[in-house]
Amino acid sequence: MKEIVYRNRLLVVFVMTSLILVSSLLLAYAIRFDFSIPSVYWPRIISLIPAVLAIKLVIFWKFGCFRGWWRYVSMPDLVQIIKASFLGSFIFIVYAVLVYRLDQIPRSVLILDGVFCFLVIGGIRFATRAFREHYLPLRQGTEFRQAQALIVGAGDAGQLIAREIRSNSQLDLHVLGFIDDDPVKKKGIFQGFSVLGSQADLNNIVQERGVDEIIIAIPSASGKVIKSIVERCRASKVRFRILPGVGELIDGRVSIQQVRDVDLNDLLGREPILLDDVQISHYLQGKRVMVTGAGGSIGSEICRQVAKFNPQKLILFENAETPLFLIEQELIEQLPHLPIVPIIGDVRNRSRVNVIFDEQMPQVVFHAAAYKHVPMMENNPAEAVNNNVYGTLLLADAADHIGVEKFVMVSTDKAVRPTNIMGTTKRIAEMYVQSLNRKSKTSFVTTRFGNVLGSNGSVIPTFKEQIAKGGPVTVTDPEVTRFFMTIPEATQLVLQAGSMGSGGEIYLFDMGEAVKIQFLAEELIRLSGMEPHEDIEIAYTGLRPGEKLYEELLLGDEGVLPTPHQKICIAQSKTLAHAELLTNIEALLGAAKALDLVAVREKLQLLVPEYCPTGNKPRAKVIPHPATVVHE
Repeated sequence: MKEIVYRNRLLVVFVMTSLILVSSLLLAYAIRFDFSIPSVYWPRIISLIPAVLAIKLVIFWKFGCFRGWWRYVSMPDLVQIIKASFLGSFIFIVYAVLVYRLDQIPRSVLILDGVFCFLVIGGIRFATRAFREHYLPLRQGTEFRQAQALIVGAGDAGQLIAREIRSNSQLDLHVLGFIDDDPVKKKGIFQGFSVLGSQADLNNIVQERGVDEIIIAIPSASGKVIKSIVERCRASKVRFRILPGVGELIDGRVSIQQVRDVDLNDLLGREPILLDDVQISHYLQGKRVMVTGAGGSIGSEICRQVAKFNPQKLILFENAETPLFLIEQELIEQLPHLPIVPIIGDVRNRSRVNVIFDEQMPQVVFHAAAYKHVPMMENNPAEAVNNNVYGTLLLADAADHIGVEKFVMVSTDKAVRPTNIMGTTKRIAEMYVQSLNRKSKTSFVTTRFGNVLGSNGSVIPTFKEQIAKGGPVTVTDPEVTRFFMTIPEATQLVLQAGSMGSGGEIYLFDMGEAVKIQFLAEELIRLSGMEPHEDIEIAYTGLRPGEKLYEELLLGDEGVLPTPHQKICIAQSKTLAHAELLTNIEALLGAAKALDLVAVREKLQLLVPEYCPTGNKPRAKVIPHPATVVHE
């Protein structure tokens, strides 16, 4: 059916173009002779018609002027029409000179013919587009009122959105104009729509113009700017949506189809991360890369990011079957050329780990496998030790044994002055890879960051589920704060940190300002179309076992050093000598194997003297963020 429609359309375009070519020639003669063509010229005109059709139809066909939809004609199409018209007219002139010696063919006719041919063929296409974009939407609006849209941001993204809305009547949207704070764009006109004012004028414009929907189209804006715009949109009490940030628009395409509701990532996001792709590519491209915990939130995103740098092979090491299957299938679908090796295994199984390293010979390892839930690990300290400490020890030893080039460990801010089992075990893992780096050819580095928005089991999915059930939303304490990053943001910085340094460093990420969990709860409720404390209650449950009121990124005796990347700095951390550390870790592992939980806590305290369970210490105090120190 589609082929028949295409053929019919092609026939119509062919016939119309033929009529235009003939009409252009006749009009050129008519104007040359003041619309009274002498009868002596008619035989020559008739003899020229087959030639002009044969020459110009072939040229226009070769330049693709019969393909494409006139409703979507653009500047590239216009360029092709110019080229076809010029070449067609030139060949026609050469034909007239060589065959007829310009007998009864005035020179002005040849020039006018070329001009008319271009103007009519190009003009009819642009008239069709203008008709569809301006007239048809208005005509349809007489029966169904189109929603009146206001676009915040008159930059490239906003203009592309406006153009698409104007050209697609099926969207049932009509653009009223733009809002933009740029004084250069004030009172300007873009894509035929005016800049109506700045953000400060938003509410007045909504009331005066009858705005039904606001589209935020500033993909490069920071979370602070987006939050300010969202607050104004909420005050206007009309629907608002947002174009994703540059981190999500990887391929650079901007479309109304990508506009979505605002979420917490938009409100909490920082400035876009600028990666040194060349530096990252140097240690990933053409390399055998292994990711442990490949099915987890961070691990799977590391896989996606690493895959962009064309590794020789990507090894997915995961204990859970279904998450491993899902990330494997996703990568196969998106990158069918990339060799992917999915491996089910437990990082606590020495034989399995050693066999995997011997068989796959990874050159770069990202270690993201860990137990991360604080209250869960408080109730299962022996398992936390086995997975987070022993698993890291086995992986690091295997990497050292085969000569892995780079071993990147993913750690957490909870390893700093830990008040819980999970954070303490991660701190011991940090210490082990640091100490091993001193005697190994492998470069061991650690990356330390806070909570990740939207990760499996994190607070955001929990809040969303509670809101869907009608509440209450549970918050441990009205004053509790956490550092947050988005999953892509965290993993991109992990990759960047892995490309830096010679080994032994603990890299800290600029997490921005700590965010109150209560703020997250309230914003999620509002984004769900309800009011906190009115439609959805917020209940305070008290801090859970092992939880802090505040998190920190530095120990008291740790200083920071800057790096070439503005969002990454280095913690000047100390650790025990490798032999002494290993002796203490073996004692800890022995207690965990014997399930002697009292001894486990004692050994943890011995290894990490700053470890102090929440029941034994007052609320933690917040300390300056390392980024503040670095950039003073």
